[in-house]
Amino acid sequence: MAATLSPLGRAPALPLPEVYARVSRHVPAIEWPALAGDVEAILALKRSRNAVVLAHNYQAPEIFHTVADIVGDSLALAREAAKVDADVIVLAGVHFMAETAKLLNPGKTVLIPDLRAGCSLADSITAADVRGLRAKYPGVPIVTYVNTSAAVKAESDICCTSGNAVEVVRSLNAPRVLMIPDEFLARNVQALVPEVEILTWAGHCEVHERFTPADIREVRDSYPGITVIAHPECPPDVVAESDFSGSTAMMMNFVTERRPAQVVLVTECSMADNIAAANPDIEFVKPCNLCPHMKRITLRNIRHALETLTQEVTVEPELADRARLAVERMLAVRPR
Repeated sequence: MAATLSPLGRAPALPLPEVYARVSRHVPAIEWPALAGDVEAILALKRSRNAVVLAHNYQAPEIFHTVADIVGDSLALAREAAKVDADVIVLAGVHFMAETAKLLNPGKTVLIPDLRAGCSLADSITAADVRGLRAKYPGVPIVTYVNTSAAVKAESDICCTSGNAVEVVRSLNAPRVLMIPDEFLARNVQALVPEVEILTWAGHCEVHERFTPADIREVRDSYPGITVIAHPECPPDVVAESDFSGSTAMMMNFVTERRPAQVVLVTECSMADNIAAANPDIEFVKPCNLCPHMKRITLRNIRHALETLTQEVTVEPELADRARLAVERMLAVRPR
């Protein structure tokens, strides 16, 4: 879509100006016309297809703030996916999220714009691994992070997200649990639930495992008084150096409610961009890491998915029934 020429030699008017206003701090005006055509097409396709776009908090602002109908962390997307009134769900996130949406909406068409959008955590464990753990630790409940395949969920007792992991572990009323596959999340939860012995698996997020305590100290030296917020997929010594740790939804709530003058989010880069777009008075320092899988999702391939109804995500029914049970048990857990 080309910009419309304005009279009297003024700068050309930008297309979709109300939509552009949401991302103007992150998308230069000169780049917007190249994106606006896809945005306009997606908005029209959503209406004609009776479709919704679910976008994770790590999506780029030009997706998060323009075409997404529902945004949030993994827990919020799982909950909302179970309630959407649409024929088609496009998951702007990674593959396990699309699988989870399909588990909760077996009668709907669920699309992922790029099948290569995977996850290092999901890749770190298999269903056979979980069966091996169950044999090694008979009777010990298995709590599985939602950042896993449907096949792994199907072998589990209950799922969790970084936002509800503590509540899920406590809900089991067990002296010992297996928490897989994110070792760092499990160790950070262990610090908050000392009454439960948590057994771990050596899986890590390729974004969060790269942060170090030295990174935090360097930021504090450069920006005295800055507030440091870390995701619980970070190593425990990084979380210990931070002022607050929580899921991406908790991070957003902390920033919007506490309104620190200057903040650093120790997580994926787009988180800061998305919060900053709605909070221009807060300064965000960004020594962050990019998730290469999240960045595979673009406006162009969201549009293509809706135009062609391709890259559909399916789950074999028997496996889906077992995996769905683990997700539904998670969704039934409420904070104490």
